[in-house]
Amino acid sequence: MADAAYTLAPKPEGATGVLVLSDGHVVWGRGFGAVGEAVGEVCFNTAMTGYQEVMTDPSYAGQIVTFTFPHIGNVGVNDEDLESRVDGAVGCVVREDVTLPSNFRSAGEFGDWLAAKGKVGLSGVDTRALTRRIRLQGAPNAVIAHNPEGEFDIPALIQRAQEWPGLEGMDLAKIVSREIQEGWEGSTWELGEGFGGVEGDALPHVVAIDYGAKDNIFRNLVKAGARVTVVPAETSLDAILALEPKGVFLSNGPGDPAATGEYAVPVITSLLERDVPVFGICLGHQMLGLAAGAKTSKMHQGHRGANHPVKRLEDGVVEITSMNHGFAVDNQSLPENVEETHVSLFDGSNCGIAIKGKKAFGVQYHPEASPGPQDSFYLFEKFVGMLA
Repeated sequence: MADAAYTLAPKPEGATGVLVLSDGHVVWGRGFGAVGEAVGEVCFNTAMTGYQEVMTDPSYAGQIVTFTFPHIGNVGVNDEDLESRVDGAVGCVVREDVTLPSNFRSAGEFGDWLAAKGKVGLSGVDTRALTRRIRLQGAPNAVIAHNPEGEFDIPALIQRAQEWPGLEGMDLAKIVSREIQEGWEGSTWELGEGFGGVEGDALPHVVAIDYGAKDNIFRNLVKAGARVTVVPAETSLDAILALEPKGVFLSNGPGDPAATGEYAVPVITSLLERDVPVFGICLGHQMLGLAAGAKTSKMHQGHRGANHPVKRLEDGVVEITSMNHGFAVDNQSLPENVEETHVSLFDGSNCGIAIKGKKAFGVQYHPEASPGPQDSFYLFEKFVGMLA
């Protein structure tokens, strides 16, 4: 009954923030970051590093991230660790109060950065209890709020959380996607050197469809030897083919893949029919699965963290991976022409597919890491190697 005592605790003295779940449970804490309120789905992330990358990952659009690692914000923020210039998570929940940063790369404080980005933070929360609740009952809709005066209309916040439709059936990719086509410049970051450059126009040309991509994905494509042009999520087949790509990359992104797939899947299907090499990550992987005839479904709690073990079925090698997804390809729905290549060792869910007879594959996890291990960089080299 520890969870019940935790969620139903009365407002403590000094509380300036609150998380109100759609079932009426209230979690009090100390607000920081932006003043105001935001609605979204509450999830948890188990990564010990990379909170700035997590908060700027567009895949977290419409979500409130609970960080299971207790010390968040202690290394500050900087412009080099941003994963996108568009909205990611709407807020975050942490255990300890954010302290002054202590890191030679820090250019500002996490709380100030959250405020400037319009993101609400909540500290002083028993994040283990909240995580346990999500694991048992699934990811709930909720409102996170911060008011320095400590005054909240709890019934109104409960109503707002209940009226929010949730991520299932929601197309968020077109909201977080860039609006114009652009050539990508820059490779991966190295300490003391910064971001690397692009070697020239002679490299194989990849058109990357931005469904809410992390910038480090494009940097890894460049590092693997590609020249990259990034296009908006709703770019037509004709516009893609006019760029004369050697291959097409399908990015990560937020929301329900079935909703985004209404306009994306016909384009992907046509690319496959033309034998264009295709590589998908996360949401892109899910839509590749849809284009191949598989189905997707919403997960109970999702996978989010930087320590997820994935088994590569062809040789039994285990990769430790970075993940961020609340939907998955149903491995029971894979048609005969689709091979399952990777599975999660946590729950056996699908983490990779390849389409037989095509140069087309996808993975559910994030091989670009940032944050996370770099076990899976070989996938970028595999894709670029197909384009020669």
